[in-house]
Amino acid sequence: METNPIPVVTVQTSPFDDQRPGTNGLRRKTELFEGKKNYLQNYIQSLLSSIDLRDRQGCTMVVGSDGRYFSQAATEIIVQMAAANGIGRLVIGHNGLLSTPAVSCIIRKIKAIGGIILTASHNPGGPGGDFGVKFNVANGGPSPDTVMEKIAQVSRTLEEYTICPDLHIDLARLGRHDFDLENKFKPFRVEIVDSVEVYLNLLRTIFDFSAIKTLLTGPEQLKIRVDAMNGVMGPYVRRILCDELGAPANAAVNCVPLEDFGGRPPEPSLTYAAPLVDAMKGGDFGFGAALDADGDRYMILGENGFFVNPSDSLAVMAANLSCIPYFRQLGLKGFARSMATSTALDRVAKALKVTLYETPTGWRFFGDLMDSGRCSLCGEESFGTSSDHIREKDGLWSVLVWLSIMAVRKQGVEEIVKDHWAKLGRNYFCRFDYEGVDPRAAFYLMRDLEGVITDKAFLTQKFAVGTNVYSVERADNFEYIDPVDGTVVRNQGLRIVFTDESRLVFRLSGSGGGAGATVRIYAESFERDPERHNRETQYHIVVHSISQYHIVFDQ
Repeated sequence: METNPIPVVTVQTSPFDDQRPGTNGLRRKTELFEGKKNYLQNYIQSLLSSIDLRDRQGCTMVVGSDGRYFSQAATEIIVQMAAANGIGRLVIGHNGLLSTPAVSCIIRKIKAIGGIILTASHNPGGPGGDFGVKFNVANGGPSPDTVMEKIAQVSRTLEEYTICPDLHIDLARLGRHDFDLENKFKPFRVEIVDSVEVYLNLLRTIFDFSAIKTLLTGPEQLKIRVDAMNGVMGPYVRRILCDELGAPANAAVNCVPLEDFGGRPPEPSLTYAAPLVDAMKGGDFGFGAALDADGDRYMILGENGFFVNPSDSLAVMAANLSCIPYFRQLGLKGFARSMATSTALDRVAKALKVTLYETPTGWRFFGDLMDSGRCSLCGEESFGTSSDHIREKDGLWSVLVWLSIMAVRKQGVEEIVKDHWAKLGRNYFCRFDYEGVDPRAAFYLMRDLEGVITDKAFLTQKFAVGTNVYSVERADNFEYIDPVDGTVVRNQGLRIVFTDESRLVFRLSGSGGGAGATVRIYAESFERDPERHNRETQYHIVVHSISQYHIVFDQ
């Protein structure tokens, strides 16, 4: 306990006009957060002030980061401002580190009012990279639109913030730390906790750890390689897969969290996890996985580098949930996917007679379905999958699902995926990202394209590609009616659906950290014939003019 009360200081500031959070919080270049006077402080004050004063006083919040550059300094500012703004207790991961799934888990476990996560997900780190501040609410999930709008409203008129600049905390020292503040009746408490323990305890209730351990250590030992990409997941991978489940120490690579993630974007993709891909192609490992900076995204590889498309991964998981004790005990309530994600999951839902929900992009929509008891499993095409055990994407959980399926079915990754295709057909799927697009140009592109595809004449269009003919069945601007509260969310992406269930989707993304807009184009082609399941996925989209689009699928 500090002997002298720590003063609470009010600092005058001016508002910024660019602090409305996106689907994944406020992401900007690190130099903006670090170098622009009061930029971080303004946003933290706006976030804290968006919480009703009566709820804020004496409440508990969770704070964690993915370990990227500037996280330690930002965490100290958050601690100082939380104390000054009446927060009663902060629970922070050891050395400031907590994965996004762990934050969600802890919020729910201790019934916190919410949590602040310092992450820009798979975006680059370091002084020249990106930084982000994300606020998760009391259910453990991302902020809904109402909360994001409230934060934005406060940020536009903010004139001052409160802080305790003399309050300092050692993030490396586990345990409780109490501080007396001026004009506060109760001490402010900071608890530095083991980053892995609470999350690990939850996983133990979900999976059959003994079956996975036998898979990894038994006579038919499965050799695995998991790349933590020098993000927050290193301690989790070592503790859970190696210490708990028996995988050898060399099965886990790049497990030391680094501020710049070793100089590469911490994105679990074929491009940025190339060393893992090369190792898997060597044939020495039967299972490979990569995890992103904050642990909510993942990539799965099979022997010889067999790549599992994230939409396929979601569908295969859904079809095999009976391999997981958690789902055998609780049953299946429903499945959900983002609109841009392939419809492979829909076929599983139909086969299992389970309700399928199609939502806008953004994990918060899944959270509403789960809170109302409608959904057991959900996922997005951007390497994110999870269940109702938390309210976030969960990369390591997804890895354990795959290992559980392999343990029960006694098959390799490629065999499991190809069996799935043989039963339900294959959805060839690809995404193109166009980043740094002039926002006005992106707006007019989407507006004009909507005009083309919603014209009645477009519904008669047919596109010949080689021997295939694609006939338009319907086209629209996707809108979502929330089955929980009836809320309508419009303008969520343009869809062109063909009679053979192939699709094209065009969407503006709000999750980038850089300047300009990001236009994403998704192409999907369904193939039922097993003889055509082993082709390379390749799509070409040729735009001839504003008024006429020639769309080519070339499998």
